[in-house]
Amino acid sequence: MAMDEIVVVSGLPRSGTSMMMKMLAAGGLTPLTDGQREADEDNVGGYYEFEQVKKVAQDPGWLEEARGKVVKVISRLLYDLPKTYHYRVIFMQRHLDEVLASQQQMLQRRGRADGGGGDAELKRLFQKHLDEIGKWLGEQANFSVLYVNYNEMLSQPDAKVQELVRFLGGTLDAARMSGVVDQQLYRQRQA
Repeated sequence: MAMDEIVVVSGLPRSGTSMMMKMLAAGGLTPLTDGQREADEDNVGGYYEFEQVKKVAQDPGWLEEARGKVVKVISRLLYDLPKTYHYRVIFMQRHLDEVLASQQQMLQRRGRADGGGGDAELKRLFQKHLDEIGKWLGEQANFSVLYVNYNEMLSQPDAKVQELVRFLGGTLDAARMSGVVDQQLYRQRQA
Protein backbone atom coordinates (compact mmCIF):
# COMPACT_ATOMS: atom_id res chain seq x y z
CA MET A 1 0.00 0.00 0.00
CA ALA A 2 1.36 3.41 -0.96
CA MET A 3 1.36 6.06 1.76
CA ASP A 4 -0.79 8.36 -0.38
CA GLU A 5 -3.55 5.77 -0.69
CA ILE A 6 -6.54 5.74 1.62
CA VAL A 7 -7.76 2.44 3.01
CA VAL A 8 -11.54 2.40 3.27
CA VAL A 9 -13.59 -0.15 5.17
CA SER A 10 -17.10 -0.22 3.75
CA GLY A 11 -20.29 -2.22 3.53
CA LEU A 12 -23.81 -2.07 4.84
CA PRO A 13 -24.33 -1.04 8.45
CA ARG A 14 -24.03 -4.10 10.76
CA SER A 15 -21.93 -6.02 8.20
CA GLY A 16 -18.72 -6.29 10.24
CA THR A 17 -17.10 -2.96 9.38
CA SER A 18 -16.22 -2.14 13.00
CA MET A 19 -14.63 -5.56 13.49
CA MET A 20 -12.57 -4.99 10.34
CA MET A 21 -11.47 -1.55 11.54
CA LYS A 22 -10.34 -3.10 14.84
CA MET A 23 -8.47 -5.84 12.96
CA LEU A 24 -6.64 -3.37 10.75
CA ALA A 25 -5.72 -1.21 13.73
CA ALA A 26 -4.35 -4.30 15.50
CA GLY A 27 -2.39 -5.13 12.36
CA GLY A 28 -0.66 -1.77 12.30
CA LEU A 29 -2.82 0.64 10.29
CA THR A 30 -3.75 3.94 11.90
CA PRO A 31 -7.54 4.38 12.01
CA LEU A 32 -9.00 7.82 11.30
CA THR A 33 -11.62 8.14 14.04
CA ASP A 34 -12.92 10.85 16.33
CA GLY A 35 -14.14 8.77 19.30
CA GLN A 36 -17.54 10.49 19.31
CA ARG A 37 -19.48 7.22 19.16
CA GLU A 38 -18.41 5.07 22.07
CA ALA A 39 -18.58 1.30 22.38
CA ASP A 40 -21.90 -0.07 23.61
CA GLU A 41 -23.80 -3.35 23.88
CA ASP A 42 -24.36 -3.44 20.12
CA ASN A 43 -20.69 -2.92 19.34
CA VAL A 44 -18.56 -3.80 22.35
CA GLY A 45 -15.30 -3.34 20.41
CA GLY A 46 -16.17 0.22 19.42
CA TYR A 47 -17.49 1.77 16.22
CA TYR A 48 -14.30 3.33 14.79
CA GLU A 49 -16.22 6.15 13.14
CA PHE A 50 -15.23 9.60 11.89
CA GLU A 51 -18.22 11.99 11.83
CA GLN A 52 -16.87 14.09 8.95
CA VAL A 53 -17.28 11.11 6.63
CA LYS A 54 -21.04 11.77 6.59
CA LYS A 55 -20.43 15.17 4.97
CA VAL A 56 -17.80 14.09 2.42
CA ALA A 57 -19.91 15.37 -0.51
CA GLN A 58 -19.96 18.89 0.96
CA ASP A 59 -16.50 18.93 2.55
CA PRO A 60 -13.93 16.35 1.42
CA GLY A 61 -11.00 18.27 2.95
CA TRP A 62 -10.48 15.70 5.70
CA LEU A 63 -9.34 13.13 3.10
CA GLU A 64 -5.85 14.66 3.13
CA GLU A 65 -5.59 13.53 6.75
CA ALA A 66 -6.75 10.03 5.73
CA ARG A 67 -3.78 9.31 3.42
CA GLY A 68 -1.93 6.24 4.66
CA LYS A 69 -4.68 5.51 7.20
CA VAL A 70 -7.89 3.52 7.34
CA VAL A 71 -11.34 5.10 7.59
CA LYS A 72 -14.84 3.60 7.73
CA VAL A 73 -17.25 4.79 5.02
CA ILE A 74 -20.68 3.18 4.71
CA SER A 75 -21.36 1.92 1.21
CA ARG A 76 -23.86 4.56 0.13
CA LEU A 77 -21.23 7.27 0.74
CA LEU A 78 -18.61 5.67 -1.51
CA TYR A 79 -20.17 7.48 -4.46
CA ASP A 80 -19.21 10.81 -2.83
CA LEU A 81 -15.48 10.10 -2.51
CA PRO A 82 -13.56 12.42 -4.86
CA LYS A 83 -11.75 10.89 -7.83
CA THR A 84 -8.55 12.75 -6.89
CA TYR A 85 -7.49 10.01 -4.44
CA HIS A 86 -6.76 6.32 -4.76
CA TYR A 87 -8.72 4.09 -2.40
CA ARG A 88 -8.10 0.51 -1.28
CA VAL A 89 -11.59 -0.58 -0.29
CA ILE A 90 -12.26 -3.53 1.97
CA PHE A 91 -15.93 -4.17 1.34
CA MET A 92 -17.60 -6.24 4.04
CA GLN A 93 -20.28 -8.70 2.99
CA ARG A 94 -22.63 -10.49 5.37
CA HIS A 95 -25.76 -12.59 4.96
CA LEU A 96 -28.56 -10.03 4.61
CA ASP A 97 -30.80 -11.87 7.08
CA GLU A 98 -28.08 -11.42 9.69
CA VAL A 99 -27.66 -7.73 8.83
CA LEU A 100 -31.40 -7.21 9.23
CA ALA A 101 -31.55 -9.17 12.50
CA SER A 102 -28.62 -7.20 13.91
CA GLN A 103 -30.20 -3.88 12.93
CA GLN A 104 -33.52 -4.94 14.42
CA GLN A 105 -31.89 -5.92 17.71
CA MET A 106 -30.01 -2.61 17.86
CA LEU A 107 -33.22 -0.66 17.21
CA GLN A 108 -35.07 -2.64 19.89
CA ARG A 109 -32.39 -1.78 22.44
CA ARG A 110 -32.84 1.87 21.56
CA GLY A 111 -36.64 1.67 21.73
CA ARG A 112 -37.08 2.30 18.01
CA ALA A 113 -38.00 -1.14 16.68
CA ASP A 114 -40.59 -1.38 13.92
CA GLY A 115 -41.52 -5.00 14.56
CA GLY A 116 -39.54 -6.23 11.55
CA GLY A 117 -42.55 -6.15 9.19
CA GLY A 118 -40.59 -4.44 6.42
CA ASP A 119 -37.69 -6.89 6.40
CA ALA A 120 -38.51 -8.41 2.99
CA GLU A 121 -38.62 -5.00 1.32
CA LEU A 122 -35.52 -3.79 3.15
CA LYS A 123 -33.68 -6.96 2.13
CA ARG A 124 -34.67 -6.34 -1.50
CA LEU A 125 -33.46 -2.72 -1.30
CA PHE A 126 -30.17 -3.75 0.34
CA GLN A 127 -29.55 -6.35 -2.36
CA LYS A 128 -30.31 -3.82 -5.08
CA HIS A 129 -27.90 -1.35 -3.49
CA LEU A 130 -25.17 -4.00 -3.18
CA ASP A 131 -25.59 -4.96 -6.84
CA GLU A 132 -25.40 -1.31 -7.93
CA ILE A 133 -22.42 -0.36 -5.75
CA GLY A 134 -20.55 -3.50 -6.80
CA LYS A 135 -21.02 -2.65 -10.47
CA TRP A 136 -20.03 0.99 -9.85
CA LEU A 137 -16.90 0.03 -7.89
CA GLY A 138 -15.81 -2.22 -10.74
CA GLU A 139 -15.92 0.78 -13.08
CA GLN A 140 -13.78 3.12 -10.93
CA ALA A 141 -10.12 3.37 -11.93
CA ASN A 142 -9.13 4.90 -8.58
CA PHE A 143 -10.66 2.12 -6.44
CA SER A 144 -9.04 -1.24 -5.69
CA VAL A 145 -11.55 -3.49 -3.95
CA LEU A 146 -11.30 -6.62 -1.84
CA TYR A 147 -14.61 -8.19 -0.88
CA VAL A 148 -14.48 -9.83 2.55
CA ASN A 149 -17.24 -12.14 3.69
CA TYR A 150 -17.92 -11.55 7.41
CA ASN A 151 -19.20 -15.09 7.90
CA GLU A 152 -16.06 -16.60 6.34
CA MET A 153 -13.82 -14.27 8.34
CA LEU A 154 -15.32 -15.68 11.52
CA SER A 155 -15.00 -19.30 10.41
CA GLN A 156 -11.57 -19.07 8.70
CA PRO A 157 -9.82 -16.01 10.13
CA ASP A 158 -6.23 -17.02 9.37
CA ALA A 159 -6.81 -17.65 5.66
CA LYS A 160 -8.94 -14.54 5.23
CA VAL A 161 -6.44 -12.36 7.10
CA GLN A 162 -3.69 -13.51 4.74
CA GLU A 163 -5.78 -12.24 1.79
CA LEU A 164 -6.16 -8.90 3.56
CA VAL A 165 -2.47 -8.60 4.30
CA ARG A 166 -1.59 -9.29 0.64
CA PHE A 167 -4.19 -6.78 -0.58
CA LEU A 168 -2.70 -4.10 1.67
CA GLY A 169 0.93 -4.68 0.69
CA GLY A 170 2.09 -7.46 2.99
CA THR A 171 3.33 -5.45 5.98
CA LEU A 172 0.51 -5.84 8.52
CA ASP A 173 0.72 -8.14 11.56
CA ALA A 174 -1.51 -11.06 10.53
CA ALA A 175 -1.39 -12.82 13.91
CA ARG A 176 -2.61 -9.75 15.76
CA MET A 177 -5.35 -9.22 13.17
CA SER A 178 -6.57 -12.82 13.52
CA GLY A 179 -6.55 -12.41 17.29
CA VAL A 180 -9.25 -9.73 17.04
CA VAL A 181 -11.81 -12.13 15.56
CA ASP A 182 -14.18 -13.10 18.39
CA GLN A 183 -16.74 -15.84 17.72
CA GLN A 184 -18.67 -14.81 20.84
CA LEU A 185 -19.64 -11.55 19.14
CA TYR A 186 -21.31 -13.43 16.27
CA ARG A 187 -24.78 -13.02 17.73
CA GLN A 188 -27.09 -12.98 14.71
CA ARG A 189 -25.96 -16.23 13.13
CA GLN A 190 -28.29 -17.59 10.46
CA ALA A 191 -28.35 -21.21 9.35
